[in-house]
Amino acid sequence: MNVSLPDDLVEFVRAQSAEGGYGNQSDVVRDGLRLLREQKQKRAVLMRLLDEGQNDVAAGRTKPLTTALLRDIAARGQARAKKRRRA
Repeated sequence: MNVSLPDDLVEFVRAQSAEGGYGNQSDVVRDGLRLLREQKQKRAVLMRLLDEGQNDVAAGRTKPLTTALLRDIAARGQARAKKRRRA
């Protein structure tokens, strides 16, 4: 596979390879593609979770975020932390 890159990316790949973190320029490109794949996978998960959340809101399975609810969440978190410190 041959890939054409604009001059600024060619220089970036060369610089990354020369700095010693990669064995060659192909390693730089492969690592970049792996990162892109991971980013797309994470985005897909976030979009799925967002859809689930929106479905929960539409179905009435959520509570409004109030000061009282936030205090309750904080109190439960503090109680769990205290229990862990004792264990």
